[in-house]
Amino acid sequence: MSINKRKGKKGSLKYSICSILLVFAMAVSLQSPVFAALTNDFIEESEGKKKEAEENQKAIQGKLSQVKQMLKEVQNIKSELDKAMVEADAKLEDLNDSIEILNADIIELEDNIATTQAELVVAKSVKEKQYYTMKKRIQYMYEKGNKSYIELLFTSGSFSDFLNTAEFVNKISKYDKEMLNSYMDTVKDIEEKEQKLLEEETRLKEKQSDLNAQQDEVENEMEEKQDAINMYTADINNKEAAIQEYEAYIAEQKAVVEALEAAILAEKKRLAEENKSSVTYDGGKFAWPAPKYVRISDEYGNRTHPILGTQQFHNGIDLAAPGGSPILAAYDGEVVAADYSATMGNYVMINHGDGLITIYMHASALEVSKGQMVVRGEEIAKVGSTGRSTGNHLHFSVRENGSYVSPWKFIS
Repeated sequence: MSINKRKGKKGSLKYSICSILLVFAMAVSLQSPVFAALTNDFIEESEGKKKEAEENQKAIQGKLSQVKQMLKEVQNIKSELDKAMVEADAKLEDLNDSIEILNADIIELEDNIATTQAELVVAKSVKEKQYYTMKKRIQYMYEKGNKSYIELLFTSGSFSDFLNTAEFVNKISKYDKEMLNSYMDTVKDIEEKEQKLLEEETRLKEKQSDLNAQQDEVENEMEEKQDAINMYTADINNKEAAIQEYEAYIAEQKAVVEALEAAILAEKKRLAEENKSSVTYDGGKFAWPAPKYVRISDEYGNRTHPILGTQQFHNGIDLAAPGGSPILAAYDGEVVAADYSATMGNYVMINHGDGLITIYMHASALEVSKGQMVVRGEEIAKVGSTGRSTGNHLHFSVRENGSYVSPWKFIS
């Protein structure tokens, strides 16, 4: 069933209830004959409507719980995605830094390669010049052969000069060879340096390509996560809107139930007043006398008294409830006492007929008086710590045919 359909049913139910309450209010104010007719039939019909409203409220509460659980799960998923996005963003930032550093290294390496290549051109040029010079000297010496040495002999002032000149020619030849070898080694070194630089450039560019691929992968991952976050955010918004709608519906149902309860309570009180002389207990279960507070601070039975420190029989149950919270009549009946005692503090006693009496002790304030008729669930006092008490609580006792009995025999 959709919420809109429920709202339609709820509107009809609310209109019907309001109509009943309006007739009831008019009957009370005008003292009309209609008032007399609104008795057990009115109570039965109103309780039926109340039960239907409570069932609707319970069903929608179940849906609300489901949506809240789903919302929690979706919020957890989104939280994990947000966390993953932060991690991916940090990873992307690290990759960008690495790529930036790598790009700077590549630029520097390319500059070094360009410088080395220029050095290589110069070295090769010098080598070629040296090779050409040496080749010319060798060619000349080959062409001249022994003639060159005879000319040196005849042109020399002495044999000693000839030897010196010949040795000088040999030294020139040896120098040419050494210089050529040196330049050839230089060229080789520069070529090796160029090769290493080119290999390093290739390695860095491969690394750059790998980092770029990782960057693309992280960016795609972030884009997918952002799409998922957007989807879950929309889902969260939808669920939050549904929760607000469910909560508004539950609040309206609660108001309807409370209005019905008030009308039923008023009619029961009227009937109780009319039948005051014949109070009887019909065997129904008691209402919880301290609504919304279920912790038992002291059980029925034998116990060590919290003030006296002795073993005593505890004739009721103590309900831990904050001061000023409501105390309700457990069942229909007549207030036979609403007073104060040093032990019980402010207390109320209600006669439910057939030898059954309930007692409510340590109240901070009383809201009923002796002789007044009350009905099940009607507020009769406020929780307190008057009389012999160690703190705010309700001491609730049940007497049956003149003896204290366990309240659990009657509480629903």
